[in-house]
Amino acid sequence: MLQNIRECTVAEARRATDDTAWDMPLAELKAFIALLYVRGAYCGKNIDIESFWSKEWGNTFFITTMSRNRFREIMRYLRFDRKETRRCRLSTDKFALMAEARCRFTQYMPNKPDKFGIKFWLAADVETKYVLNSFPYLGKDDSRPATQSLGESVVLKLVEPFVGKGRNITTDNFFTSIPLANKLLHKNTSMVGTINKNKRELPPSVQGRGELFSTKVLKSDKITLTVYQCKPRRNVTILSTQHQHVAISIDNKRKPETVTYYNRTKVGVDVLDQMARQYSVKGGTRRWPVAVFYNLLDLAAINACVLYRSCIENSILRRDFMLQLAQELRAEWMASKVAPYVDVPLDGADQPRRMTCTVKAQCKQNKTFVKCLKCRSAVCGKCTVKVMNVCPNCV
Repeated sequence: MLQNIRECTVAEARRATDDTAWDMPLAELKAFIALLYVRGAYCGKNIDIESFWSKEWGNTFFITTMSRNRFREIMRYLRFDRKETRRCRLSTDKFALMAEARCRFTQYMPNKPDKFGIKFWLAADVETKYVLNSFPYLGKDDSRPATQSLGESVVLKLVEPFVGKGRNITTDNFFTSIPLANKLLHKNTSMVGTINKNKRELPPSVQGRGELFSTKVLKSDKITLTVYQCKPRRNVTILSTQHQHVAISIDNKRKPETVTYYNRTKVGVDVLDQMARQYSVKGGTRRWPVAVFYNLLDLAAINACVLYRSCIENSILRRDFMLQLAQELRAEWMASKVAPYVDVPLDGADQPRRMTCTVKAQCKQNKTFVKCLKCRSAVCGKCTVKVMNVCPNCV
């Protein structure tokens, strides 16, 4: 994936600048991503990126990794697809990563902190908050059957790799339906979720109000419907294929077992979303492919942290993990930044004098103090080609 991003970015830079020598090693791309993770670890979403290179208030990690102008340059040309083949791909794939075109599937959700954005459907593990599956909402899907609801289609696609193994899925009322519950049962997968009382498949008896903290249980084949009067003017309806018998607690609120189970398992995606917002690499951008890239980095860091804690049995804080991850991502790039030439004083001179670069491969008239080790031509830093490979132990 990184190699593809590198190739697309280099192709865009050479197209935009007419500079066939423009390049970005894979190690430099990893270092660039490392800077994004450090910005996220320092909660820098609302901080001007320029301040990280400030002489007075800057961050040493940023200053020593790459220059501010180089960071800007990579961000400017960062691409995830080939522009020359984009038009033909757009006819079959709405998610072909466009650069200048308008995103046609931006969503407006007034109840979210970010009211405008690109919606992603997510399936997450309840205990670890590991992202199991994800894909973007791209508007109308012509491949979806007319008789199938959007929620049903999304759930079946998200859980496709995990069905048939006796797992359970917890959903909210947008996704929950009796047809979906039956289809999952045929795949040895149970479901627990809230369901709207105005669904056509539900009996009229679920509409009425009961006594406070009372429970009404309805059953049809292997589907159990629980109606719990949680407040004087509000009740909650839970559909379950996991609970064939519903036990009632003996405390004051007399909660049914299905409600307790739902409250315990409904938080997977919500907590995951909070975790992604806490340390996010996201910054201001008008290019939606970059916004999607930021989102992928956030989710990838969470998944990596979950795996690290599980495999190493280490309870490392997520912020510390992100900083350690950034150190490892930029290690190869820092090792390659050893000076590729030696500053040799001119004959008969105590101090080297400035010379005009005679190579002029990447500059016009830059000044320099050094010469090429092979041909002894004056060469500036911009025109220098780095060819040395040094291991981390020899830096």
